[in-house]
Amino acid sequence: MAAIWRAKVPPNSANLEEARKRVFDFFKLACRALPTVMDIYNLDDVATISQLRSTIASQIRKNSHVRDPKVIDMLIFKGMEELENIVEHSKQRHHMIGQYVVGHHGLVQELGTKEQGFSPFLKNFYKSNYF
Repeated sequence: MAAIWRAKVPPNSANLEEARKRVFDFFKLACRALPTVMDIYNLDDVATISQLRSTIASQIRKNSHVRDPKVIDMLIFKGMEELENIVEHSKQRHHMIGQYVVGHHGLVQELGTKEQGFSPFLKNFYKSNYF
C-alpha cells in the first residue's frame, strides 16, 4: 500500500494554471487517503472525515496568496511528503490529533471558557505547546 503514495516528482509547472491543477489533484489525493488515515490512527472517536477534509482545505488556503508556480510546486511536494509520512504511519496518534484535529489554536480556544482557574504559567504553557 505504501508504494501507492510514493509518486515520482513531476517536472516544474509551466505556468500558474498547471500549478493550480496540481493543487486540486493533491487535494483530491489527500481526501481519498482520509478513510485510510482514519483507520490507521483510529480517529473515529475524535474527528470525522469531513472535519479532516476541512482541515486539509484550510491548510491549502493558507497559501492561496502564492502566485509563483515554483513555490506552489514546492508546497505540493512538502504536502505529498507529509501525506506519505502519515499514510506510512510515521506519526503517532497524538501527533495527528494535535496537528489536524485540535489544530494550533483549538485547545486554547476550547480552554477559553474554563481557564479562569489556570495560572498565567499554565496558560502560556498550553499556548506554546500548540504553535
